[in-house]
Amino acid sequence: MAISRDKKQTLVAELTELLKDAKGTAFARYQTLTVADLQELRKAAREAGVTIKVVKNRLVRVALQEIDTYKETDTSLLVGQLVYAVSSEDEVMPAKVLDTFAKTHPALQLAGGFSGEGLAISEADVKALSGLPSKDQLCSQVCFAWWLCCSWPVMATQISLCSIS
Repeated sequence: MAISRDKKQTLVAELTELLKDAKGTAFARYQTLTVADLQELRKAAREAGVTIKVVKNRLVRVALQEIDTYKETDTSLLVGQLVYAVSSEDEVMPAKVLDTFAKTHPALQLAGGFSGEGLAISEADVKALSGLPSKDQLCSQVCFAWWLCCSWPVMATQISLCSIS
């Protein structure tokens, strides 16, 4: 079913706003997924703070051309039926959501992505991104390491005092 020109302009405007604020975008082929599968993906994405969009690649290209950051971005990977995962909060989470879903739904195949800086990301790079910890997990790890480094002299002194007495 064809959509009207006004509807296309509205979709492009929505996509432009979504992609303008995006820190990370990942996309995947979804050819044989059912509507129920896509709803399950949307639910998982929503819980992770990621927006899922299924739109024509041509409309995504138009939206990217309207954003200065993405004007020079290579869009050659935008081929076939694609589902887009976008996050304005975390660079890694779109790739992580799609990859996690693909593990239980092999019909979903990672295809690529875009960084918040306007760079095209290959399928292999998206797969690598999905293996990284989320921003919150990284912050927790850094804070723990910092706490450990700062508290180690105190703990070492306490251990020394205990062994003397």
